[in-house]
Amino acid sequence: MTATTGTDDGRDDCDGRGGLDDRAELARLLPPATGFDLPPGRHEHHRERLMNQIDHDTAAASARDRTPDRAPSRPRLLRPSFLAPVTALALAGALVAGYSAQGGGETAVRADSGASASERAGQAQPVALVLNRISDAAAKSDAGPVRDDQFVYVRSQVQGGDLTSGKLVTGPLAEREIWYAQKPGPQKRLGYIREGGETLPINAEFGDTDGTREGISRPTYRWLAALPTDPRRLLDHLTALTPESERQEHAQAVFEQIGYLIRETVLPPETAAALYRAAALIPGVTEAPDAVDALGRHGVGIAREDRGSSTRSEWVFDPEGLAFLGSRTFLTADTAIGAKGALFDAQAVLKRSVVDEGGVRPQD
Repeated sequence: MTATTGTDDGRDDCDGRGGLDDRAELARLLPPATGFDLPPGRHEHHRERLMNQIDHDTAAASARDRTPDRAPSRPRLLRPSFLAPVTALALAGALVAGYSAQGGGETAVRADSGASASERAGQAQPVALVLNRISDAAAKSDAGPVRDDQFVYVRSQVQGGDLTSGKLVTGPLAEREIWYAQKPGPQKRLGYIREGGETLPINAEFGDTDGTREGISRPTYRWLAALPTDPRRLLDHLTALTPESERQEHAQAVFEQIGYLIRETVLPPETAAALYRAAALIPGVTEAPDAVDALGRHGVGIAREDRGSSTRSEWVFDPEGLAFLGSRTFLTADTAIGAKGALFDAQAVLKRSVVDEGGVRPQD
């Protein structure tokens, strides 16, 4: 059935306001847009956690400045469970500020605005085929299950960026080992991390005085297994849980959050399969032919670019079995903090396993 406005002879009968009435009629016919928001208070919660980390880093930098004869210490990593979302927010703020100062663009808008549903479907079709293949391979995995009293072990080669000086300085490649505790309920010790020969505890997230519960920032195997396996429902759920920022496209934040989940966890096969199909539904996700991880391993790439912050994040998969190899994030334009192509971070996963004791390497 076709909806029409105006008189029978096709002319507009709205005294020259046909454009406005046409838009109103289209708005009436189209279904309302679906949106997701964080629960009340969560914006302030994440902002406060970020400010605490900035204060901590500033104090540490001042202490180093007061002792010039001392060799600079290796920069500490953020708590791994907190690293992905906070890094995204902090980086987006720094990049947008620099990019805007150079006249490079305005505040980022939602990635799904400005395109029709049919256009988005057409753009997503090629990458959806690739992600469906990756999903099918993940569904055949024999990973897990993981008991509540065990630890997920991940060994990687990583590179990280430092913005302390106001410029992006990428550190050298280093080995990192992480043991994630799977115990349910609020925990004050989330596991252990070993880098540079030193093993340190991973403490609860900033602000979690009673301990951090399992969830989007502490994804235990049990929590992951309880996620929806329908791709659309899963994407909606993760979108609602992922913090928003005015300086980063929310779709980019969700893409990076999924990247964190596939990078440093042991995923139930059904959840892994659903995550890849959910990623195919994110506007702006594309295939990245011949992507490269932190070790220079080439593979099938899945990427998304955040034009507001001039960054591009890529996932890399083995071209044969489509297993996840690693990821990287880099600048896509010259900005105040670095030149186009500068590497912000990169990872190459070498081993995943499940162990009974934190800080102890797997036997095999």
